Amino acid sequence: MTSAKKFHSGTVRKRILINAKNDKVWKKISNIVGLPEWIDEIKKATYLSKIKCGVGAIRKLTFDDENVIEEHIVLWNPKQSFSYIATTGLPLRVYHATISIQSKNKKSVYLTWSSYLNSEKMTVKEFKEFVSYLETFYEKSLRVLKSQLEN
Repeated sequence: MTSAKKFHSGTVRKRILINAKNDKVWKKISNIVGLPEWIDEIKKATYLSKIKCGVGAIRKLTFDDENVIEEHIVLWNPKQSFSYIATTGLPLRVYHATISIQSKNKKSVYLTWSSYLNSEKMTVKEFKEFVSYLETFYEKSLRVLKSQLEN
């Protein structure tokens, strides 16, 4: 019965210390179509809205495997955090993610990328594999971001 396809919920949360000032980190992450610069698997990011930052901005991400994801910014706290939801392109019914910055001191910050997800119908094994992929994706992306911002 473990191979039955059901809906599953889960969370992913990764945090990294970046030795750079808050303003520098925010400038990089708040460019919502700048993802190809620090996420290897994304080959193109474009705006789907006239709004370029803040609540209501919409982006389209095209991955190396040609998968396309549409994301909408739903929360925007300048120099602190933003949240977005994916509306298409994932094997999920719900994907809500937040990227937040917490200052450690004047020259370094903790950056946290967290998400809540609820799957389309899939097996427990398929869901665990997707969550594991997402954890690795976050970790790898945050390491690249850290190395770029610390140079």
